Amino acid sequence: MEKVKILIIGTNKPIMETIARLIDKDGLWQATIAFSFEDALAMCLQQDFKLVLIGGGIVEEQELELKNYLVKHKPELPLVKHYGGGSGLLFAEIHQALNTTY
Repeated sequence: MEKVKILIIGTNKPIMETIARLIDKDGLWQATIAFSFEDALAMCLQQDFKLVLIGGGIVEEQELELKNYLVKHKPELPLVKHYGGGSGLLFAEIHQALNTTY
């Protein structure tokens, strides 16, 4: 079975790496990190993600621009803002987003 690709976006490298490790522990998920808004846009064009997860460090204007881009070019791709709160909340956010798109 092919893994579900999840793009995580944020500027805090240690936090993004921790989130990626947590996601990768699930045998069905594979995390890819974008440390900038520009990298995230480029990666969305190059890869087939099933979910985009926004972490800290992405400003509101960039988040809105990314939402607008996805609505135009990849409307089936859910965008979720992760506010922190531990792995339980992270997994719940991911499951909820993926379950509403399949």
